[in-house]
This record gives sequence, C-alpha cells and structure tokens, in this order.
Amino acid sequence: MSTEPPPGSGEQPPEDDPFRKRPPSDQGSGSPYDAPYGGAQQPPPPGGGQPPPYGGGPYGGSPYGDGPGDGPTGPYGGYPADPLAGMPPLADSGKRTLARIIDMIMVGIVVWLLTLAFGVREYTVSGDRVEVGRSVAQSVIAAVLYVAYDTFMIRKSGQTLGKKWLGMRVANLEDGATPSVQSSLLRALVLWLPFAFCCACIWTAISGGWSFFDKPYKQGLHDKAAKTVVVSTG
Repeated sequence: MSTEPPPGSGEQPPEDDPFRKRPPSDQGSGSPYDAPYGGAQQPPPPGGGQPPPYGGGPYGGSPYGDGPGDGPTGPYGGYPADPLAGMPPLADSGKRTLARIIDMIMVGIVVWLLTLAFGVREYTVSGDRVEVGRSVAQSVIAAVLYVAYDTFMIRKSGQTLGKKWLGMRVANLEDGATPSVQSSLLRALVLWLPFAFCCACIWTAISGGWSFFDKPYKQGLHDKAAKTVVVSTG
C-alpha cells in the first residue's frame, strides 16, 4: 500500500539543510484567525463567518501586498521580499578578514610543505644574493589547494575552519541554505585564482575588502559572483 500523502494534503518533504530559511509561520499561535507566516490576528468579519483567507483585509486583498499590482513578494506569498528575512545577522567584515587570514595561514603551511616535497623552491641563491620568486608550479599547487579547501568546506557546512572558530557561515542570499557545489566552487575560484597567480595582496584586499563598503548585504566580490552572504552563527 502506498504511504505517499494524498494530493493536496499540504504535507511537504523534510528539508535536509538545517540552515534553510523558514517562513515565520512556525512562530504562530495556532489560532484559526492567525494570518499565515506569523501575521497579526484577523477578527471575524461582521455578521459571523470565517475570517478572510491568508490574512486578507475585510474588503479583499492582503495587508502584506500579495495581490496583483501590490508590489514584489517573497517566496512565501505575502512574506516580505527581503532576502535577509529569517536569517541571522550579517557577519562583521573585520571578523571575516581575520577568518580569511587564519585560512590563508593554515593552507599556506600545507602549500609550503608540498613545495618542499616536490622540490619547488621559492628562494634561489645566486652567489651572495637571494632572489625571491614564485614558480608556476608553486602557484598551481596553491591554487588547487585553496580552491579545493574552500569549495569542500563551504559546500559541507558553509564554514571554513576560520569561519567556524569565529562564529560565521556562508549562506545563499536567496534562501539561507548552504551553497551548492557549483556556487561554492565559483566563489572559491573568484577569491583564490587571482590570489594564487598574481596580485595576491591587492586582490585579497579588493575582493574581501569590498564587504566593508557594500550595501546592504556586505558582500565581497566572490559573494556577488556566487550570490551568497556571510552571517553570524553565535
């Protein structure tokens, strides 16, 4: 015998992502006069009968602007079309910078150890001079490790180790969920490829520093490319 709910029962499959935004209906009082998604109570209409559906006013329409021509609405009907609604507050840009420095140091140590193991030298001794340079092989190793680390960690939980230790996570701007593999990879490529192959300090300052001035979502350039934001977890 099939255990699937009958059509129209309203039952939805469970969400796998615990961070995905929920409509504020979860906080309702359970009253039949509650507007859905946490709206204010609606009194019964004059003369008895049932209250207007979906929290509408006594003369039709919705107080939240979910009727035709009433302006943009969110993914939950009358729920306000604010992408940040239902998500934790945005993370501080200074903490984001510190978390990235932590990640850079940890991955940088692995890059250094691998360059030694493969004989890729950053320092060339010529007579009494020591020339500092970066080989293509070392750049490739750095790019692969930084991109792989960032992509894996963000896709897994939305957090690199630096972000986890400082109480932050990356989330989709649209729904608050943990970014997909494609979004995580795109975000990592924009952030780390220029860092590994050229203008490391300049690009890091531009891409990451963009969040200090961006309004209203505090996005770095890599966040804009992947349509993500960084929010606090604690």
